[in-house]
Amino acid sequence: RLCELLDNTGRGWRKLAEVAGAEKRFKCSAEELEMCSLKVLESHGSPTQCLLQLLAERDCTLKYLLGCLDRMGHTQACRVLSSAVQDMIRITVQPESQVVTEGMKVSLTCWATGPPGLMYQWFCGKQEVPGAMTPELVIDTAALLSQHEWYICRVSSGAAFTFSRWAHVQVEKNSSPSTASGYCPSMVGLQILQQPRPCRLAEGDTLALECRAIGNPPPQYQWFRNRRPMEGAQAPQLEVKLVTTAERGSYSCRVFNLFHEVWSQEVDVEIGEGPPRQTSTVPPPHLPPVCPSPGCPIHLSLPPLAATDKVALLMGNMHYLHHKQLKAPMVDVHALSALLRQLNFKVVSLLDLCKAEMEMAVNEFLLLLDEGVYGLLYYAGHGYENFGNSFMVPIDAPGAYTSAHCLCVQQVLQEMQQRRTGLNIFLLDMCRKRNLNDDTIPQVGALQVTANIVFGYATCADAEAYELSQGELSNGIFVTFLKRWLLQDEKITVLLDKVAEDMGTLEITRGRQALELRSNLSERRALTDPIRPPGRDESSARNLQWAKAHVLPESRHLRFECGVTVQLGFAAEFSNIMIIYTRVVAAPGDISQCEAKIIDIPEELNVDLKCTNKESPEEVGSPLAPSWSLGCSSSCLYSRLCGLQKLRQELAFTVCLQYRYHGMEDFVEERRRVSVGKPLIAKLNLR
Repeated sequence: RLCELLDNTGRGWRKLAEVAGAEKRFKCSAEELEMCSLKVLESHGSPTQCLLQLLAERDCTLKYLLGCLDRMGHTQACRVLSSAVQDMIRITVQPESQVVTEGMKVSLTCWATGPPGLMYQWFCGKQEVPGAMTPELVIDTAALLSQHEWYICRVSSGAAFTFSRWAHVQVEKNSSPSTASGYCPSMVGLQILQQPRPCRLAEGDTLALECRAIGNPPPQYQWFRNRRPMEGAQAPQLEVKLVTTAERGSYSCRVFNLFHEVWSQEVDVEIGEGPPRQTSTVPPPHLPPVCPSPGCPIHLSLPPLAATDKVALLMGNMHYLHHKQLKAPMVDVHALSALLRQLNFKVVSLLDLCKAEMEMAVNEFLLLLDEGVYGLLYYAGHGYENFGNSFMVPIDAPGAYTSAHCLCVQQVLQEMQQRRTGLNIFLLDMCRKRNLNDDTIPQVGALQVTANIVFGYATCADAEAYELSQGELSNGIFVTFLKRWLLQDEKITVLLDKVAEDMGTLEITRGRQALELRSNLSERRALTDPIRPPGRDESSARNLQWAKAHVLPESRHLRFECGVTVQLGFAAEFSNIMIIYTRVVAAPGDISQCEAKIIDIPEELNVDLKCTNKESPEEVGSPLAPSWSLGCSSSCLYSRLCGLQKLRQELAFTVCLQYRYHGMEDFVEERRRVSVGKPLIAKLNLR
């Protein structure tokens, strides 16, 4: 309909190209405009259709397109597009996961826009919540049957419907009830419910400390010994087996989320000779009851399978220089990162890598692998398959790329086998069409017969993998179904079979995309298998190597000469993407207005200055924006730094404070240069 309206009018597609081009990334070149105009020579060609395709590939939104038509004064085209947009159900406020104390009431909210008369229905797991048919769901945690429940909301209009994201409600028992009196977790901050306790142990005992907190967003943890961070100690419970005198000292836990941080009390752990003492504060696992009958048969079985460690490399390529740009990889990598961390994987998540960076990332991934380690590689982006070999396409691949410009998955597998891994998993979310530009048969060499290889392809051989056009932050088809099953305690091949069955129910891709599973796995290996490190030396070295790529700069406070204090905070979105936020926390009474901005960001990061110093994470293009937006402080300014692997030197920038005194019109400016070292993946020098 738009093509009919814009192809042959004075206020047509050329005017639309001119108005849309006011935004630099949507500006079309003379060659592109000529290509559009030549479409009139084709029997069913449309210049407007060609222009809309160009805008779509540059991530133009419906809202921006509607604004362009409005500025053109084309009321009929506006009416056509508006009616189409109104028929779509869009969730604008997603329910948020929360950690709360027992007995409290929790409120989950889901708001949507769309046709009049939207209907809401909340679910707990797969069961409808009776009477829960409003945007807000109030849960009395005292009535919950479990301390861990998952909730989701369905929004519908007639036959059309969409689902919100899952929200996890975790109920913590409060060891000191008085401290939580009147506490509401909706952005008040963080509160520690259970403090670690001092203890005295004998050598060879197990040290177990616990620190539990509530907050929104949910809290994260980092344990310290003698005020130094402990590698790999990022859980509420800290457990160290077979302690020696080297473990004695003062222990504390830093609890933090995006906006706040609190510290537990510091406790002393003494280790010396003497009889072992039970000091664990961690509740024992639920074990099956012991049979009391003397005649009860004893069943001998092999010890359960376990990994010596679990490591995952997740790569998503979106912003290609010479090929169609993608949207889903960012959301897919983020979703899988969160799920795999719940399974105790050490996760490295990277977006938009050139070939050299992908090769270096794989090399660092291989350094984390060793005998018995479960290695998982997930890739989302452009790809192809020739002669049975799969190739991942970097963002800098030329238009007519060949295997020389790409990474061969089978070569990565061969190198993983040399590390004697316990399980090799490849999840390839890419097309597998034949590359007609590449006739080279790669010489990969013979693979070892290890009976521990699993390939999960998002699509069949010689077929394409698709994205769903459901908004800016929707998962690809493969991950949409994969994340439903990933946490299940199933053999990995059984799990992928269930994903394949689910994908087969999607009508729009039936006959076009179907998951393909290839495996020679002979044991019941699962992603949920426990970790049993063979020795502390190997585990510590691996923890250290992984931790190098996940060190964030410490939050700090900057005090300026005018008396204003600015908090400078950092959040990791991916291993190579970091959010910096500034917040004015104190200002003299004679200052009426002030804000702190980040400027002078290193050029190699190629940061779009229009996407810095925004009032919400959503405005800087963060996929976490829906979970942050409800609690964003109005005084916070956010900047998103991508491609940290490109940093040549330490990250340095300027904090520019602009303020105005009462009764004055002009702003005064103060600047402070800040250096934060090499954050996250930049430490590994992937350039």
